[in-house]
Amino acid sequence: MTVTFLGTGTSQGVPVIACGCEICTSTDTYDKRLRTSILIEAEDKTIVIDSGPDFRYQMIRAGVKRLDAIVFTHEHKDHIAGMDDIRAFNYWQKGPIDIYADARVQKALVREFPYVFDGTGYPGIPQVIVHPIDHRHKFAVGSVKFIPIEVLHYKLPVLGFRINDFTYITDAKTVSEIEKQKIKGTKTLVINALQKQTHISHFTLDEAIAFANDVGAENTYLTHISHRLGRHSDISKELPDNIKLAYDGLKLNI
Repeated sequence: MTVTFLGTGTSQGVPVIACGCEICTSTDTYDKRLRTSILIEAEDKTIVIDSGPDFRYQMIRAGVKRLDAIVFTHEHKDHIAGMDDIRAFNYWQKGPIDIYADARVQKALVREFPYVFDGTGYPGIPQVIVHPIDHRHKFAVGSVKFIPIEVLHYKLPVLGFRINDFTYITDAKTVSEIEKQKIKGTKTLVINALQKQTHISHFTLDEAIAFANDVGAENTYLTHISHRLGRHSDISKELPDNIKLAYDGLKLNI
């Protein structure tokens, strides 16, 4: 099973138009970060976690030919806004896409994409089959088994997921001891590290490093990186050997 980082960034904290910051003007491809998402490829299923605003380009850039499911962490726009673009996969695969979301995220999807769920069956709209997630229970997408991990994004519950010895968490600020026990023993951890400065709803770089050390993963990759964190090459020099910045296009075997 392989994991590809489709995006490792966020638009938070930086103007979109005429930014001119050192990240936007960097020629280092590791600094070209689209919104955070990963692709999981197993023998029987191709799964994406979160479909943000960059979803269409991410799938084209990664050369994804098939999509079986999208699993959602939470309802913020940078994680759901691209769901409309599954329609191309509906067309080529001649069938609906499975989506997995908790009750709150399902309500948000209906609110943001009413035409998908209103039952009119308008030609060409995205076709989906909705599967509920309860963070207290495991679920499977084909052979890929997910253990949901509930973390807090300030006061908003957000889901991370453990798959075998791989754990993926984004948009976390606090993790309870109960949920942390689900992560213990993970060999590869992915965790958000927004910036160095204190933030109300995201781990800072130091907080992410401390969390990784507490969990004790063999290797940790930092994602959901804002421009405020700095250049990939500069921050990489500050990190312990077993903690690295993720980058768009990075592939891991899990």
